[in-house]
Amino acid sequence: MIYDIIIIGGGPAGLTAALYAKRANKSVLIIEKAAYGGQITFSPKVENIPGFIAVSGNEFAEKLVEQVVEQGAELEFCEVLSVEDGDVKKVVTDGGVFEGKAIIIATGAKHRRLNLEGEDKFIGDGISFCAVCDGAFYKDKTVGVVGGGNSALQEALLLSDLCKKVYVIQNLDKLTGEDKLQEQLKTKSNVEIILSTLVKGYLGSEKFEGVEIVSATGEERTVDLDGLFVAIGLVPQNGIFKNVLELNDYGYADAGEDCKVKTKGVFVAGDCRSKRIRQVATAMADGAVSALAACDYVDSL
Repeated sequence: MIYDIIIIGGGPAGLTAALYAKRANKSVLIIEKAAYGGQITFSPKVENIPGFIAVSGNEFAEKLVEQVVEQGAELEFCEVLSVEDGDVKKVVTDGGVFEGKAIIIATGAKHRRLNLEGEDKFIGDGISFCAVCDGAFYKDKTVGVVGGGNSALQEALLLSDLCKKVYVIQNLDKLTGEDKLQEQLKTKSNVEIILSTLVKGYLGSEKFEGVEIVSATGEERTVDLDGLFVAIGLVPQNGIFKNVLELNDYGYADAGEDCKVKTKGVFVAGDCRSKRIRQVATAMADGAVSALAACDYVDSL
């Protein structure tokens, strides 16, 4: 079977794209290698999605999947290995080869982790990657932010207005974020900046209780925390698509708001695209835009 549109990635961008494509009466296949929902599933409670006062990331993903399946989209669990361009595009996976007239790449970007023992257990329950999403859960509590770039400083500023105490832990001997952000942060009396220091371990067995840190001079100590926000960058999942995408220096797909790339019939959506704001709402907006562009392309054939 040749699908009208194959969507690679089952996060909010990909699922929204599927919804819009099916509403346009296109045949749609969604290929996902892990679990539907993407990064949002790490959040036990989300309060910034329009239409929901509060919803868990898993519940939100389940509702999206239910909606697109009801519309008639097909799902495949397998890993994409490559994409071959042509009049009919081929998506090569570890579960077979699928053909489509158009492709939407919505593989997202993974948050870079510290990769310490016990990390998986605490993600979503003590360890977070998004202060906008999860900061309110730590109101009047003590938290840490790992990182010293723009993202980390923005996270720390937001948290400083919510939390009793915020520690910023940076492995370098200086912060690397914009001077203006650094100046704003230094005006916050409840923020303590710890430089030249690495997080070497997590405290707590069943519940997250803080971190073990070590300075460049070898001094070790523990910091009691209610939560930790890791802001050391994102890793886009675009490497295998470089034959059909132009990637910027950071590995993101070089595409504008129209979600179009250099290859006709190929589109990108969500966090894998070069953009400033990466939130559920912007990923879903990309999904709608890319789907409508892909539908126009298919109709033109």
